[in-house]
Amino acid sequence: MTNLFVILVKYEKDLKVIDEILPHHRAYLKLGYESGKLLASGPQNPKIGGVIIGKFESREEALAFTQNDPYALQNAASYQIIEFNPVLHQDFLNNFLEA
Repeated sequence: MTNLFVILVKYEKDLKVIDEILPHHRAYLKLGYESGKLLASGPQNPKIGGVIIGKFESREEALAFTQNDPYALQNAASYQIIEFNPVLHQDFLNNFLEA
């Protein structure tokens, strides 16, 4: 079974700058969904950053994913990567975790 990664995104610039980069960030995330790597993503509440949940082969692959995010490329966000083993999960995740 594949480990999952929770990536906590912390905004490092004003929300005006974040909102300008947002369409590029979402287009980048869409590539992650199309490749089968991402499970869910969205802004935190309050809007101080975001959360990305996905599966990657390794911590290094998750780090590389964050480094190519438009927020990172514009020095607009920092990232905390948390890896975990989803021992218990909903059955509908079986295909996602085993693919």
